[in-house]
Amino acid sequence: MKKLIHPLLVLFLLALPGFAAKPNVLWIYLEDVSGWFSCYGETLIETPHIDALAADGIRFDRFYTPAGVCSATRSAQILGAMQTTYGVHNHRSSRNNAKGTKHDGIGMITLPEDVKTLPEIFRGHGYFTFNQSGKDDYNFIWSAEKMYSPNSKSNRWRNREKGQPFFGQIQLRGGKLGKRAKKTMDRSKVPVPPYYPDIPTVREEIAHHYDCLLTTDQQVGEIIDELKADGLYDSTYIFLHSDHGYKLHRHKQYLYEGGIHMPLIVTGPGIKKGQERSDLISGIDLAPTGLAVCGFDIPKSMEGGNFLAKNYQHREYVVASRNRCDFTIENIRAIVTPRYKYLRNYTDDRPFMQPSYKDPWPVSKALRKLMAEGKMNEHQLVFFGPTKEPEELYDLENDPHEIHNLAKDPKHRKALEEHRAILAKWIEETGDQAQGVENDDSLLQCYYRWRDRCVNPEFDRIKHLVEPRKSKEKKK
Repeated sequence: MKKLIHPLLVLFLLALPGFAAKPNVLWIYLEDVSGWFSCYGETLIETPHIDALAADGIRFDRFYTPAGVCSATRSAQILGAMQTTYGVHNHRSSRNNAKGTKHDGIGMITLPEDVKTLPEIFRGHGYFTFNQSGKDDYNFIWSAEKMYSPNSKSNRWRNREKGQPFFGQIQLRGGKLGKRAKKTMDRSKVPVPPYYPDIPTVREEIAHHYDCLLTTDQQVGEIIDELKADGLYDSTYIFLHSDHGYKLHRHKQYLYEGGIHMPLIVTGPGIKKGQERSDLISGIDLAPTGLAVCGFDIPKSMEGGNFLAKNYQHREYVVASRNRCDFTIENIRAIVTPRYKYLRNYTDDRPFMQPSYKDPWPVSKALRKLMAEGKMNEHQLVFFGPTKEPEELYDLENDPHEIHNLAKDPKHRKALEEHRAILAKWIEETGDQAQGVENDDSLLQCYYRWRDRCVNPEFDRIKHLVEPRKSKEKKK
């Protein structure tokens, strides 16, 4: 791995043959966005700008994120490796919530010396790097000075040296736009999946997401217009993708299709227009692909592959992982193959609807009320019931909503055993660091943030170690 190049050497590098011809790489990163775009077959809304981008390149129909929550997905994708490989799988870990106490600084995660983030690697090759409107939601200790170029906090690519190529991330709020998304969608017309009860609060959440997507499409169009105005569109590889699905239960934070099966559109120099691909792509493939199209070697620390390579071999499966999210402790793995999805619920001693940060939401209260009153059907109880199965197997071709668990069906016994074997082999080969219990230092940092909401039994062993809140904190 090359060391980072000092900014003063950039001008020298610009003079080298071929340097100025290097392409740019731009990630348009959508937050909490499910891919309900018209280029993916959506009929209730039109997304002309995203559709135009897809028409200019490749629309991927089977792109899966490594997790259903932002920090775990972003940590994996910026490293080009599964979050479980480097122990950065727990949501919002490496946050020093214990600052000012005797536990100040404990539980922080540092990457191995030879493991670099994608922006660091691009900077090492003389690229200008930036993260605009940005979210650096990584579960390890990182340095903005190492990852991003000086003068990169504004103007996107415009503060780089003349002719200097760039790697950039532009973050769009997507499903988190809130009131900034104009209320447009007719609430009575939205489809309600069979795993949700058809009630007004659920319809409101779904319709609001459509509203958010309309605004997001306009924002994507503005970015493309800027690239074209600056003469950069034709020399830039654009990766438009989401970190995970929209916020409603069973989607965000979870490993069902609504949580991890996301949109991915890629355009760039030499990419044939109007392509559609249905092979499996993982979020950990984005970083190595970006390096490869620029002519750089893929470091050994990256587990993903270059899916734009001429000799690319399609994946046989993708993996996703759910672990602690905020104060909710969970441990689930997903194996997705072309036909099936296999879920292994290691924490089958607790329901999916255990206490979480979503509990104060009106829709959460409405769902829990229906649960308590016994007004949910068998399909809805797959997720909203009082228990969960240790294993789930779904035939995605015939059951895209994942409501018919085939794990106990003798007709699918062979598929179940094959997916079990894939997971076991993957755990062994990657050294999945999320197989054990989260260490005390990390749990302490979580407890300092969430306090009495930490009700999972794993917290019991560290509660007595936590210092009481200072009087100043109590008044807040």
